[in-house]
Amino acid sequence: MIAIAITLLVLDLKVPETSAGRPLAAALRVQWPSYLGYVTSFATIGIMWVNHHALMRAVATVDRTLLYANLALLFGVATVPFTTSLAAQWLRAGADARLAVALYSASMMLTGLTFVTLWSYLGRHPALLEPAVPPAGARLAMRRSVVGPLAYLVATVVALVSPVAALVVCAAVAAYFVRPVRTGGPAA
Repeated sequence: MIAIAITLLVLDLKVPETSAGRPLAAALRVQWPSYLGYVTSFATIGIMWVNHHALMRAVATVDRTLLYANLALLFGVATVPFTTSLAAQWLRAGADARLAVALYSASMMLTGLTFVTLWSYLGRHPALLEPAVPPAGARLAMRRSVVGPLAYLVATVVALVSPVAALVVCAAVAAYFVRPVRTGGPAA
């Protein structure tokens, strides 16, 4: 599912049409929002995938609640290609760029909340964890994961003033989560 979402991002990158006298470089420059959205969202989904892998390595067994929380994460990831395309299109058009990027940031915030939910649930249900992962490790991961939704909330508000600055905040969140979480369990 995550691989499909990351693949769908490339569909928004179009070969630009040029008219007589309009050089290719100029036509490519017009599409800068699509490139920015692609790179930001590809990095974000990729980092989510790596962190999801690390989270699942800490899990020994699953129950229905954990599966549904994981399904919520997949739902959020599946919205990223749409909100990326929306933001890129409206950044090019200029009008309503603030709303489009706010929606992009809000979708990232909701997806980030699913990581908080997953880690919180695991911290409260240590029987689901690998024996090498102490419940305190899951709670530490949960506290660290709170940074994402809070920063995306800031990005959502910033988008109402400066859409490009909000995308910078979103990219910074992705950079923050490159560093692995330390749960005390198996390394990912």
